[in-house]
Amino acid sequence: MLGAWKRKVVMPTREQALAGRAEPMPLSGRHFVHGRTLRPPFPEGLEPALFGLGCFWGAERVFWQIPGVWTTAVGYAGGVTPNPTYEEVCSGLTGHNEVVRVVFDPQAARYEALLRRFWESHDPTQGMRQGNDVGTQYRSGIYVHTPEQRRIAEASRDAYQRALRHAGYGRITTEIVEAPEFYYAEEYHQQYLAKDPSGYCGLGGTGVGCPVGIAASA
Repeated sequence: MLGAWKRKVVMPTREQALAGRAEPMPLSGRHFVHGRTLRPPFPEGLEPALFGLGCFWGAERVFWQIPGVWTTAVGYAGGVTPNPTYEEVCSGLTGHNEVVRVVFDPQAARYEALLRRFWESHDPTQGMRQGNDVGTQYRSGIYVHTPEQRRIAEASRDAYQRALRHAGYGRITTEIVEAPEFYYAEEYHQQYLAKDPSGYCGLGGTGVGCPVGIAASA
């Protein structure tokens, strides 16, 4: 039993990872809340963002409610196995994180605003877990698409680290890396808490606010 738990919190090697499959996950392609497309191409002028902050059901709801966010989708990223299933991700043998892809209008929702909701919606100091949810798929992650996103993300991390330290929290374990390939999760996971408002949501923040203007002084 202890061995199985340890396996879930250690990233598998490419040799250990499950083989996966070539076929992408079949989807309706439409957002359950507003009916916009889940898949590209997206309208010109929109930008992507990718975040992991625990169970993706609650995480996705955080972002689709932000004004200026055009669409959201949940999926898997940051691991090895191509087109994994949810069960495979939960096994700890894919290396993937549960993530939310956010497509937003930068004229209406700044990347800094998305980061602020990211930091305040979970505890980024817990490593391979969020609360009672334990495993590599629950790690905190920001997956950047441009050098500017990386600059802003790292500045926000440093600012939030100072706020957390002042509140008695430890070191932020959030990974900030170049955005890997995004694999869509199964249809029933998409906008899950809109389909089942009483469904499970283990998301919880620290209660520590993220400083305003996090990138201005970077």
